[in-house]
Amino acid sequence: MKGNDIREAYLSFFETKKEHLRLKSFPLIPKDDPSLLLIGAGMAPLKPYFTGKVEPPCHRVTTSQKCIRTGDIENVGRTARHHTFFEMLGNFSFGDYFKKEAIAWAWEFLTEVIKLESSRLYVTIYPDDRESHDYWHDMIGLPESHIYPLSDNFWEIGEGPCGPDSEIFYDQGEEFGTDPENQMGGDGDRFLEIWNLVFSQFDRQKDGSYRPLDKKNIDTGAGLERLSAVLQKKKNNFETDLFFPIIQEAAGLAGVPYGRSAESDVALKVISDHTRAITNMIADGILPSNEGRGYVLRRVLRRAVRYGKLIGIDDAFLGRMIDVVVKMMKLAYPELMEKQAFIKKVAGVEEKRF
Repeated sequence: MKGNDIREAYLSFFETKKEHLRLKSFPLIPKDDPSLLLIGAGMAPLKPYFTGKVEPPCHRVTTSQKCIRTGDIENVGRTARHHTFFEMLGNFSFGDYFKKEAIAWAWEFLTEVIKLESSRLYVTIYPDDRESHDYWHDMIGLPESHIYPLSDNFWEIGEGPCGPDSEIFYDQGEEFGTDPENQMGGDGDRFLEIWNLVFSQFDRQKDGSYRPLDKKNIDTGAGLERLSAVLQKKKNNFETDLFFPIIQEAAGLAGVPYGRSAESDVALKVISDHTRAITNMIADGILPSNEGRGYVLRRVLRRAVRYGKLIGIDDAFLGRMIDVVVKMMKLAYPELMEKQAFIKKVAGVEEKRF
């Protein structure tokens, strides 16, 4: 399945089969949320619905949310999974269904819709969350050997809704490693986390305390890039159809084929990742500057240009990269095509200035 097909399958499953309202991705600029610089998770734009401050348009919602995270920017291109821009598939419940349905529907989507082998699926749970354990073991039928309690299975991002979570992992096989670091929660690639089910029960306050929510909620996040790698049988996200056309374009400009050397491959991966971020950040109204989210854009853009220089691209090239990104993403995000000329202009000015 191609990336666009996986995204549509997910959204359609929850919209048509599980009565969720499909919403468009929210912009990367948070609305009325000073605690966040950029949207970094699928649930971030929905926090007012989780806390009960705002009535949601529907108590069941599904989205594919554009996200930006730069905390691991130095790892981009050097690992199989780190990105600055990614899409998070999510299904959300605001005081409606809870753990039982979230677990059952995740399993249904993975095993019946995209048809992953059930024997390759493992889960982690918060050690005190016996209820989740019982649903996975008794309702789904997972053996104890496929259920791992981990103390860090508690999800939160700044102020707002949070709670215990249950992560779903896909075993990519022994060719990805057999040493201890490849176990659930390790740094290896054998057991790949593809979905996190968060059971929101608390509202984290400014002072760090936790207040029980009046209504329990469900917040989930499945990585589109990771699911694409699994279904397309690629060893890293960059070789999926979500990135590789950008890599091919950059490789052609540089005259450096992908796979020739580790050093040039890192550069090509960084360019592909950063161009996706640049395109979507500018489309959502972020402009290069020396502070705040504008600085994030400037840093990402200049890193892309620098890596282009390292592999021999001497002329301005971001416009060509942006054209490829727009072509790839316009089906899901038609606004990119409408703003294509503006995105290229802003990026081009900054590229020339750098």
